[in-house]
Amino acid sequence: MTANEDQEMELEALRSIYEGDECFKEISPVSFQFRIGDLEDTKAFLLDVMWPETYPETSPQITLDAFFNNRISAETKQLILSKLEEQVEANLGTAMMYTLFEWAKENQEVLMENHKPVSTAVTISSSDTSSSASMAKKKEKKEQLTKAQKRRMINRTDNKGELPRGWNWVDVIKHLSKTGGKDDE
Repeated sequence: MTANEDQEMELEALRSIYEGDECFKEISPVSFQFRIGDLEDTKAFLLDVMWPETYPETSPQITLDAFFNNRISAETKQLILSKLEEQVEANLGTAMMYTLFEWAKENQEVLMENHKPVSTAVTISSSDTSSSASMAKKKEKKEQLTKAQKRRMINRTDNKGELPRGWNWVDVIKHLSKTGGKDDE
């Protein structure tokens, strides 16, 4: 069999195995994404795999460059890629995508054991007191209410738990004009 025939057979197998699985995504017939872990899991990561023309005789290109992986440190990414490369070398010449995905799922804890989420938040140093003082002044400023917020405040009850007298007079008049009075009968 040629490499393309092997790829077609493996692609068909992957489609049948992962049909309906939200972790597997086929980008193109030679490019895939597979998420290891749940979306909410801080130790989850996304594998991008692309088959070269001579796959499975040559190793697939595996990257962790997806935006989903931004919270993973470079060291952890390197560890994951090196461990996956070992699995690729062991399975070279055979259809290995299912084996790689399942191996990564089973070994997620080992691969992510040194993972510390990378924080992208900006911190303000304590020496920069002038900017923190100006931020405090901004917080003290009274909030501007939207029209909807003002309407809700008006519709609230008074301190006795009653609505103010005449609060719905427009609705009463509208209702009476539609139904008519007792004299109309």
